[in-house]
Amino acid sequence: MAELTRVEIIKLIAIATEGLNFEGVDLSDIDLRGLNLGEGIFNNTNLSGSNLCKSCFLEAKLYQANLSKADLTKADFCYSSLEEANLSDATLKATHFLGANLQSADLSGADLTGVDLRDANLTYANLKGANLTNAFLANANLEGADLSDANFTGADFKSTNLTGLIDCD
Repeated sequence: MAELTRVEIIKLIAIATEGLNFEGVDLSDIDLRGLNLGEGIFNNTNLSGSNLCKSCFLEAKLYQANLSKADLTKADFCYSSLEEANLSDATLKATHFLGANLQSADLSGADLTGVDLRDANLTYANLKGANLTNAFLANANLEGADLSDANFTGADFKSTNLTGLIDCD
């Protein structure tokens, strides 16, 4: 299968009547900034190294998607499913994950400065070495998450479930 270009993806979005299915597609190192990809299916999709700044993934499905080293600054993942997704070393500054499911996701080494994780499910997520400075985690579920070496300076943990955390020194 030939690689999709930014122009081809924009054309697909323009004619789509509902969320597009990119399941298993290699979209690594591509510029998708500012696109509306809401309700799309990105299960097992490779988006590593891509520029996804200010893109909308509202209610998208990203099960086991690879977003490692992607730039997701100010992207919108509200109410999306990102179970077992790889977001390691990604830039997620001021990204919105309100009500998102990040169960068992790998966020190790990610920059989550000012991220909105209110009401998010982060059970068993790997946040080792992540920067969560000024993050909003109110009502989030961090049960069994690995927070070792993470930075939580100024983070809001109001009503957050912190049961069974792994090494949060």
